[in-house]
Amino acid sequence: MTPDLVEPPVSRRIGLQRLLALCGVLSFAEQAQAGAQVEEPLADAVRTALSAAIANTAPPEPVFADTESRLKYLRWLGAMSERLKKKKPDWQTRKDFLQTVWYESKRAGLDVSLVLGLIQVESNFRKFAVSSVGARGYMQVMPFWTRVLGDGDAGKLFHMGTNLRFGCVILRHYLDRERGDVFMALGRYNGSRGKAPYPNAVLGAKRLWDFAG
Repeated sequence: MTPDLVEPPVSRRIGLQRLLALCGVLSFAEQAQAGAQVEEPLADAVRTALSAAIANTAPPEPVFADTESRLKYLRWLGAMSERLKKKKPDWQTRKDFLQTVWYESKRAGLDVSLVLGLIQVESNFRKFAVSSVGARGYMQVMPFWTRVLGDGDAGKLFHMGTNLRFGCVILRHYLDRERGDVFMALGRYNGSRGKAPYPNAVLGAKRLWDFAG
């Protein structure tokens, strides 16, 4: 007689889901060519948002409408800090990074966990990552984006705030172009529009950064 199957506890199920997602990300990383965005015309609003990023140097300070919103952010920060500790052992560095990711994601109208998943796939949280096609930084932004602004200094893409602002604005731009289709927008971000490996890897990594609190 076959024994009844027993559903594992919630904590174990979540851990298994994260493990499976991580395996998917790691298998994709062997074949990924990060950040191969395609140069294209930009709306004035996009150009303005990117220009502003180059002028900013300090991590942005979040502003909250009420105490509950601030407490929810602090709970998120604490949870994400624990998950990121192995990648960024220094607390202040980790805090500045997460604070900037949160701010730029919200500013661009993006899911923060999606942005963190994209960063994991693109650079594995390495600030000075450079891909084989020249993409730079956390979100693997292509140097041509700085030329679009008439600046051309690709070294600025290694600045945390600039890189995260560019990456989030570019992803928002692609989402708008794809009318909210996350799968297609992610493919466009990677230069592999319509192909499954990259979007699937990012969406798998996203699950590692989901936060319900």
